[in-house]
Amino acid sequence: MDHGTAELRFPPERVPGRGRGWYRGDCHVHSELSHGGELTPEQLAAAARAAGLDFIATTEHNTSDAHGAWGALAGDDLLVILGQEATTQTGHWLALGIRPGQVIDWRYGVRDGVIDRHLDQVHQAGGTCVAAHPHAPYPSGAFMYPYEGFDAVEVWNGLWTSSLPWNADNESALAEWGRNLTCDILGGRWRPAVGNSDTHLEGQIGTPHTVVLAEELSTEAVLAGVRAGRSWIAESATVALSFEVSAADRSAGIGERLETSGAPAVVRLDVRGVPSGTVSFHTDRGKVHRESLPDAGSGTLEWRTSAEESVFVRIEVRHPDGQMAALTNPIILI
Repeated sequence: MDHGTAELRFPPERVPGRGRGWYRGDCHVHSELSHGGELTPEQLAAAARAAGLDFIATTEHNTSDAHGAWGALAGDDLLVILGQEATTQTGHWLALGIRPGQVIDWRYGVRDGVIDRHLDQVHQAGGTCVAAHPHAPYPSGAFMYPYEGFDAVEVWNGLWTSSLPWNADNESALAEWGRNLTCDILGGRWRPAVGNSDTHLEGQIGTPHTVVLAEELSTEAVLAGVRAGRSWIAESATVALSFEVSAADRSAGIGERLETSGAPAVVRLDVRGVPSGTVSFHTDRGKVHRESLPDAGSGTLEWRTSAEESVFVRIEVRHPDGQMAALTNPIILI
């Protein structure tokens, strides 16, 4: 495809008529314009729709050349967020929601001390910064920057470096994020977890993806939901869940704070699409409760705690072989 200036057509930043709701999206997607990418934007758009996604982000390596190719491919059923993957010498990160044609510099490493300057450029454009695949097992893939200044952490990266959708690199990223979560929450600034496919090849898009509660299907609203942690990560569109905590006459959902006023808290999870799966409940004390799902893969689970016992509650859902099927951001108890 010729992406010449005369043919540039940028995608709209909002899909009309799509109000508040949970939207499924993949914010780490590469076309043939990235090293190792084999798919055209047209193929990616078709695959995103087939995977049941409501939004994707175009994140080519160190270029905005694909931005203008997406205008004709977005539509009433697919929001396309403009972005970039900055592949620096000591870690990769995603700049999401940048301006059409904007390019974020990538020619530096942690010793140069310039990362904050580039994060600021994205934030000034109204965008969101995500630390990508922090434990990727290849040169420059391991993330050496502090998470301060980033808005989210990609704890689940897809099939690009593995034959499995969940692997040891993701297990390490999740463990690191989970260890820091309590201190970050108590310090008043926690970074939500996201999951993306890092698509380069056919059959990868949407495995995994992030399900975001947004006020509308727009770049601004989706990224606001990501930054607030109003999201959970799904292996595929066949997995669904709802998760809330109630105390007295109040309740809170994923990414929210629940004022318990000392009352007991009831944690409720509805999940489907994980036959014979295992659900684990995690707090600042680690994994504190575990239940099994029936063979049909659907179930409603309850567990009780309190703000005195638990700073937060988050959920992991795994297949019988230990592969991850879904995980949530926390609900915070106060």
